[in-house]
Amino acid sequence: MNYMETLKHPVVARLSLIQLISYFGTWFSQVAIFSMIVAYGADAITIAFTAAMAMLPAVVLAPVIGIIIDRIDFKKLMMTLLVVEIFMTLSFVFINSLEYVWVLMILIFIRSSAASMLFSAEMTLFPKILQGEMLKNTNEIHSIIWSLCYASGMAVGGIATYYLGYDTAFIIDAVLYIIAVLLLLGLKLSLEKTVHTDSNWQMFKDGFNYLISQKKILHLILLHAALGFTSFDALVTLLADFKYKEVIAVPLAIGWINATRALALMIGPFFISKLVNKNTLHYFFFLQGLGIILWSYLQFDFYISLIALFVAGFFTTTLWSYTYLLIQEETEQKYMGRVISYNDMFFMLSNVITALFIGYTAKWGMSLQNITIVLGYGFILTALYYVWFRKNYL
Repeated sequence: MNYMETLKHPVVARLSLIQLISYFGTWFSQVAIFSMIVAYGADAITIAFTAAMAMLPAVVLAPVIGIIIDRIDFKKLMMTLLVVEIFMTLSFVFINSLEYVWVLMILIFIRSSAASMLFSAEMTLFPKILQGEMLKNTNEIHSIIWSLCYASGMAVGGIATYYLGYDTAFIIDAVLYIIAVLLLLGLKLSLEKTVHTDSNWQMFKDGFNYLISQKKILHLILLHAALGFTSFDALVTLLADFKYKEVIAVPLAIGWINATRALALMIGPFFISKLVNKNTLHYFFFLQGLGIILWSYLQFDFYISLIALFVAGFFTTTLWSYTYLLIQEETEQKYMGRVISYNDMFFMLSNVITALFIGYTAKWGMSLQNITIVLGYGFILTALYYVWFRKNYL
C-alpha cells in the first residue's frame, strides 16, 4: 500500500488536510516569534527559554492530556483546541518589547498546550481506526506533512516576516487556523464510544501502573525521545544571529536554514522508509548522528552549511515515525491515550533539555560547532542503546 492509497481513507484525508493547514501556520509564525525577540535584543538564554516554552506543555501536562484524550470526544476536543490556538496566536500582536517576553512565553505555553494535546489526540485516534501498513503509512504521511509545513512555513514565514512584519505574520497564522476549523466541521468520524467509569485519579494510576509494568514500551519511549536531540530552534537562531547576519537578514537565515532541513525531512521517507525495520534501525540512528556531525564542520559558511543540514535531516522523519509505530503496536487500546501522552512527554522533555543545553553551553562559551557535535554523538549512543534493546527484548 502506497501513500496515495492510504490517503483515500476519508478520515486520514480530512485530518491530513487539516494538519497541512494548521502546521503550516504554526511554523509560519515561528519565524516571526524568533525574529521578533532577536530584534528586541534577546540573549541566548531568552532565546533558549522561548524555544523550550513551546515544548514544555507536553512535559508537565502529560498525565492530564492523556486522561482528557481518553475521556472526551475527538472532534469536540479538536475544535476546542484549534479555537484556543487562534486566540493565542492573535494575542502575539500585543508583544512590542522584550519587557513583555514573559507574557509571550505564557501565550506560547498555552498555544503549545493546545497543539500538544491535539497532536496526541490524533496519534491516539489513528491506531483505533487503522492497523498494519495503513497505520505505518499514516504515521509517515503525518511526518511528511509536518516536514513539508516546516519547510514551506519557515521559508514563506521568513520572507513574510521580513517584508510584512511580525504582526501581519501572526494574523495570517490565525486565519489559517480558522480555515482548519471550517474543515473540521466536515469530518465524519464513527467511533465506538468508550465509557470510563473510573475517576480521573484512578485513570491516572491505572495508566501510570500499566506504563511502568511494560518495560519494552518504556525502552521504546526512550528511543523515540532521542529524536529530541534534533531540536535545533535555539541553535539555528544563534547561528543566524552570531554567524550569518552579515551574509543574510536574520529572519531569512532562520527561514532558509529550517526550510532546507525540513525539505530533507520530507524527502527522506520516500527513499529509506522501506529499508528501516527492527533489524536495521540502529544503522539509521548512526547515520543521523554522522549527518549532524558533518553539519557542525560546515557551519562556517551559510550556503555550504545548507547542504550539510540537508544530510542531517534526511533520516529524522523515518526514525520518528518508525519508533512511534513500535510504541503504538505494543500498547493496549484502552491505555493508548495515556501512553501516547507519556511518550510525547518524554519526547518533549528531550526537546526542552536540548534547547536549554544549547542556550546555556553557548552562554558559557562553548562554540556552536562543538554544541552540534555533542548532539550528533547523542545519536551514535542511541544506536548502541538500540542494539542492546534489540538483543534483550526483540
